[in-house]
Amino acid sequence: MNSDPLVIAGRTFQSRLIVGTGKYPSHPVMADAHRAAGADMVTVAVRRVNLHDRSAESLLHYIDPDRIFILPNTAGCYTADEAIRAARLGREVGLSNWVKLEVIGDERTLYPDNVALLEATRVLVAEGFVVLPYTNDDPVICRKLEEAGAAAVMPLGAPIGSGLGIQNQNNIRIIREQARVPVIVDAGVGTASDAAVAMELGADAVLMNTAIALAQDPVAMATAMRLAVEAGRLAYRAGRIPRRAYASASSPAEGLLPPAAPLDTVVRAGS
Repeated sequence: MNSDPLVIAGRTFQSRLIVGTGKYPSHPVMADAHRAAGADMVTVAVRRVNLHDRSAESLLHYIDPDRIFILPNTAGCYTADEAIRAARLGREVGLSNWVKLEVIGDERTLYPDNVALLEATRVLVAEGFVVLPYTNDDPVICRKLEEAGAAAVMPLGAPIGSGLGIQNQNNIRIIREQARVPVIVDAGVGTASDAAVAMELGADAVLMNTAIALAQDPVAMATAMRLAVEAGRLAYRAGRIPRRAYASASSPAEGLLPPAAPLDTVVRAGS
């Protein structure tokens, strides 16, 4: 897939699978899963990193910054102000001026607060951040986020950690058709087929965490997800056949030889 890289805000990534860093059984397992996924971008919650003592062991010690780009995220923030402060903190301590922007609006569903998300996007873009907002699978809000300067839009496939797969395929299709920035399906993937569907719909990338981290074998699942993303992307680029209500013969009638004479006729002719 090296001939088909993902480009966001002028930066090139060879993998279209972006993975998280939470919920793994251990940091070594996380590192092994990252390698198996082939990911060259991982997202890290600013609020989960000890920013006051960078020498203390943390998940950052298990991420090779020469090979993997660290994308800070504002997970756990429930207001625009909280998310803006978290993004600024991540930049100030040297993580990145990129941010996966999350502003959660509901504790149970973890659906985003899109009004606050749009507000925070405008502020952070004006401050020079490369903003990748996590949002609903709503074509209108995705368009507004792009107009506000988002470098990509990240519509959910289903609620975070639900494993339900892509719940509204048509909306993802519409978002991709109208977007002029990369579309990254984020949240809701449960297994490899979900990732393949997201890519077949035209998504530029898929971001996932729980589906890999909480799998019975995270490393094996990371491998499956990598292959699914690659297969889905190839299928999208190849162009699927149209859906039909009725059958279409694999061997067209045109060009077929005339049917052979019945066997008994052949036997009589030779007797």
